[in-house]
Amino acid sequence: QVQLVESGGGLVQAGGSLRLSCAASGSISSIGDMGWDRQAPGKQRELVAAITSGGSTNYADSVKGRFTISRDNAKNMVYLQMNSLKPDDTAVYYCQASIRRFYTFRDYWGQGTQVTVSS
Repeated sequence: QVQLVESGGGLVQAGGSLRLSCAASGSISSIGDMGWDRQAPGKQRELVAAITSGGSTNYADSVKGRFTISRDNAKNMVYLQMNSLKPDDTAVYYCQASIRRFYTFRDYWGQGTQVTVSS
């Protein structure tokens, strides 16, 4: 079994900051790409940021310059530092990881953490 557990969501005023954390646990041989998706009410789920095992990053245009993704490979954790938050960032944020348990990689998601940005 593999679990991804997010933490760090909450309510913040526009312009504020939050840091999301995600811990992967269970029977894990290795972890490839990790990332964060989000889904706002009435909108499609979208990729926010991703990071490879080597540390290369990719961001949605809407968060570039405001959000920073990082990971700790020794702890099987991924983080999302969110600065200059806007009401449009309000969404449920999901951690994602490509994990190999035995022979092949497959994608896993956490249950999500709510981020609400008030104007």
